[in-house]
Amino acid sequence: MKFLAGSWVGDWLTGLGRIAALAVEATVSLLTLKVSWRDLLYQIYFIGIKSQSVVIITGGFTGMVLGVSAYIQFHKIKMDTATLAVVGVSMCDELGPVLTALMVAGRVGAAIAAEIGTMRVTEQIDALRTLATHPVDYLVVPRLLASTLALPLLTIESITIGIGASYLVGVYLLGIDPVYSWYNMLKYTGNIDLIFGLIKAFVYGGIIALIGCYKGMSCSVGAQGVGRATTEAVVYSSITILITNFFLTLILQRVATMGL
Repeated sequence: MKFLAGSWVGDWLTGLGRIAALAVEATVSLLTLKVSWRDLLYQIYFIGIKSQSVVIITGGFTGMVLGVSAYIQFHKIKMDTATLAVVGVSMCDELGPVLTALMVAGRVGAAIAAEIGTMRVTEQIDALRTLATHPVDYLVVPRLLASTLALPLLTIESITIGIGASYLVGVYLLGIDPVYSWYNMLKYTGNIDLIFGLIKAFVYGGIIALIGCYKGMSCSVGAQGVGRATTEAVVYSSITILITNFFLTLILQRVATMGL
C-alpha cells in the first residue's frame, strides 16, 4: 500500500514538473515571438467565440439562482434591495471566473487534448520535428495565448449576463425595488472585485491550455490512450482550477488587505 501511494505521488510530481517545463518553454517561445498568428486567430475563435453559448447559459442561470436564493434569505430581515449586491460581488470575484473556467475546461480542454493526442498517435508531431517545426511553437503557444486572452473576456460576459439576469428576476419576478437594488449593487461591488475575477480568469486560461496540451502530447498510443488523455485533461483541469481558486483567493485578499 505504501509502495502504491509513493508511486502515485512520484507520478504526480513528475507530471507537475513536466507541465511546469512545458509552461517555461511556451513562455520563452512566446517572448521570442515564435507564434503562428493564423493559428492564434483560429484558436481565439474556437476558444472564445464558440464558447459563448455555454458561457451565456451558465452565467445567466447562475445569476438567477443566486439572486433567488439571496432574496429568500434577505427577505426574512427586510433587506430585499441587498440581493443584487450579493450577486454582483459573488459573480465578479468567485462564481463568474470559476464557473466559466470549469465550463470552458469541459469544452476546450477536452478538444485540445483530443486534437493533439490524435496528432501524436498518427505521428504528425514527429512529422513536425522532421520539418524543423517545434511542436511547442506550433501547437502549444497559440492555444495557450488564445486561452489566456479569451477567458477573461468570457468571464466579463458571464458576469454581465449573470448580474443582468438576476436584476430582471429580482425586479420583475420578485418585486424588488429597481433603483435601490441597482444602487446597492454599485455601492458594494467595487472595481477590486472585478480585477480579482479577471486575474483568476487569466490564470485559469493558462491552466486549461497547459494541461490540455500536456495530456495530448504525452498520451499513450491508440484510441484508448486518446480517450484517457481527453478525460484526464478535463478532470485535472477542473480539480486544478478549484484548488488554485482557494490559494488565489487567499493571496488576492491578503494583497487587498495590505493596500497594494
